[in-house]
Amino acid sequence: MIYLPTRIFFGANALQNAEAYLIRLGTKPLIVTGKSSAKLSGALDELIPVLKKNNADYAIFARVEENPCWDTVKEGAKFLIDSQCDYLIAIGGGSPLDAAKAMALITANNLIEEDNITPDKFSHTLPLVAIPTTAGTGSEVTQYSVLTDTSTGIKAGFGTELAFPKLAICDPRYTLSLNNTITLHTAIDALSHLLEGIFSNKRQPLIYPLIQAGIDAIMKNLEIALNSPSNLQARANLMQAALYGGITIAQTGTTLQHSLGYPLTTHFGISHGLSNGMVLKQVMELYYPNIKEELDNLFSALNITKENFEHWLDKFSLRAELELSDEFIEDHIAEVLASRNMLNTPINVSEEDIRKIYNTLK
Repeated sequence: MIYLPTRIFFGANALQNAEAYLIRLGTKPLIVTGKSSAKLSGALDELIPVLKKNNADYAIFARVEENPCWDTVKEGAKFLIDSQCDYLIAIGGGSPLDAAKAMALITANNLIEEDNITPDKFSHTLPLVAIPTTAGTGSEVTQYSVLTDTSTGIKAGFGTELAFPKLAICDPRYTLSLNNTITLHTAIDALSHLLEGIFSNKRQPLIYPLIQAGIDAIMKNLEIALNSPSNLQARANLMQAALYGGITIAQTGTTLQHSLGYPLTTHFGISHGLSNGMVLKQVMELYYPNIKEELDNLFSALNITKENFEHWLDKFSLRAELELSDEFIEDHIAEVLASRNMLNTPINVSEEDIRKIYNTLK
């Protein structure tokens, strides 16, 4: 089964094509962004005239940090209520999109003052429009929101069908302002999602063509985008791959790769995409004996071998300077094993498996 209730608009005229649907969602949107990406990408400057043309008032919450925390979500939800907004438009990478999903849910369900917020407390939500400005997370077509709990320092996500955006407006032009580091890390994030569609014990052959097309697009276009950042066709192909990655994990979930990456992001400030990339090959090696047929079929469809893929991946600098102590590793093994992503792993992952993978990063 595939479930995807989000209406997707893709291409240079995505916003204009979505206009009639967007303005019917409510009377006043809260635009949720980070500090600068919405403006730098050009997305905000194109959205405002659309709202004004339709005599729609709006408010802007531009305080979402990278790897947002629940405190920011609650601040945004209070601002949403004070501004009398009735739907949300999130512009940015995964952070503004994930934060906006949570803002919509806790506002609609009167949970702003709650400390223990869990999906079983959600019965409805406010409409959400997602406008990605990176080609990585695929959050514009998923039911997930990943947030950091500042009281514990743990980054974790939740999923609910209510969190799917109503509209996804994907214009590759909005990624032209990305620097090479963000371009690389977000593409590797998308690659991780596509591969995890094969890794996951919820894998579905029905979406294998999307997985294959997405990985192929990244392998053929990532270096082009890095060498020629203004190449719009390469940017479009990467954004389409990220979209396919989001559609994939919306059905299959993510696995150990994400569970290992979350502590690296929280404690060392490593970007989400890079943290995934740093453990990608190790996780694939761990899984390979159990899903050899599925991975071999994938690489065969791409006209490459597993070794070809690994050689290609090695071209990129997917490393970070870490002081990864034995104490850090031991302290976070339980956190990794307890993460919800582990429910999707194709094997029983042991403490020693986690220890060995973390030790490769020293």
